[in-house]
Amino acid sequence: MKQANSTFQPDYVSIKDVYAAAKRLENVIKKTELIKTPFFSNECNNTVFIKPDNLQVTGAFKIRGAFNKLSQLTDAEKNRGVIASSAGNHAQGIGLAAQLLGIKATVVMPATTPIIKVEATRNYGANVVLFGDNYDEAYRKAKELEAEHSYVFVHPFDDLDIILGQGTLALEILDQLEDVDEILVPIGGGGLISGIAFAAKMITPSIKIIGVEPEGAACIKESLTNNQVTELAKVDTIADGAAVKRPGSLTFKFIKEFVDEVVSVSEFDIAEAILLLIEKHKLITEGAGALSLAGLKKISSRNKKIVCLVSGGNIDILTISAIINKALVFRGRLFCFTVNLPDKPGELLHVAKILAELNANVIKLDHNQSKVMDSFKQVQLEVTVETNGHSHVEEIEAAFQHKGIEIQKIY
Repeated sequence: MKQANSTFQPDYVSIKDVYAAAKRLENVIKKTELIKTPFFSNECNNTVFIKPDNLQVTGAFKIRGAFNKLSQLTDAEKNRGVIASSAGNHAQGIGLAAQLLGIKATVVMPATTPIIKVEATRNYGANVVLFGDNYDEAYRKAKELEAEHSYVFVHPFDDLDIILGQGTLALEILDQLEDVDEILVPIGGGGLISGIAFAAKMITPSIKIIGVEPEGAACIKESLTNNQVTELAKVDTIADGAAVKRPGSLTFKFIKEFVDEVVSVSEFDIAEAILLLIEKHKLITEGAGALSLAGLKKISSRNKKIVCLVSGGNIDILTISAIINKALVFRGRLFCFTVNLPDKPGELLHVAKILAELNANVIKLDHNQSKVMDSFKQVQLEVTVETNGHSHVEEIEAAFQHKGIEIQKIY
């Protein structure tokens, strides 16, 4: 990938445009402060700071680009109304920006969008149309409505004013930490990282910009491999805000010029990052918002000052509950197993004693006689315990084996 230098910049844009965007946003956004994180620093042997834009006005960074775009529309364009397609956060950004500027807004969102994002968008006064199973299908529907009603279409990432608005994050980061070495940025369609990378490199060319995308929606990595914008056949990820099949043509150009590296992370990596951010910093993030922290496991840097952008926190309770449970299993914090026991008094006590001696906290117990079909004298016990990690799970398994009790691990 090409490394940008201090003399390169597209002839149609300059760092002054990012500062102009920041001026427009002065009374609209919250300048989120960096948080130093000892835990994530120790995990990767760097000094890590979190940029928590999940605490932004709409729960995500998207208001930056949306307001910067809408505030520059002509009166005629404002009177036509705007339309956008979004997996959720751009929708809320458009909704709030349109409300503040007195513009009618329609947003097409995938039918699979978490209800928290749909309702939040409606609460800003936007008309929400639910269509399709992913962002790309919603995008095509929005383009149909644009033609039908003569709306002004506002792209969530492949638009220069959107990119410049997102670039204001880099100004804040550099203002708060002048000697930052690296910035890790989530990637969906590429608008966020385009703006941050451009602004950061124009101010401090030595900064390393690393993009992080989910393995199930790695459209940027695929496009870079092919050296052209490439559409994925499908996307599948818990990071719904980054579930984009095809990156933007403009964002791809910015990424090629200004981004140093792109890494991809697994669903387990994302879930783990969400869990750890809650536990260690009491911060809620959505899947896409956690990508940068998940990416810390994929980089080789050591003893660097690194900023991880947590880009959004709009996640519904049911989703976060499911993600946390999977992350607990992944980290060896939950252990579920079955054991067949003689169906007589006192047998459960043997199991409980082994677990108590190893400080494994029982959180669920299912005693079922019907599951052992080949014997009327045995009962199956399913036990879920809270554990302290994978080594603790191994201790429990070894203890049962030592007692001559066979157990079957479920997870």
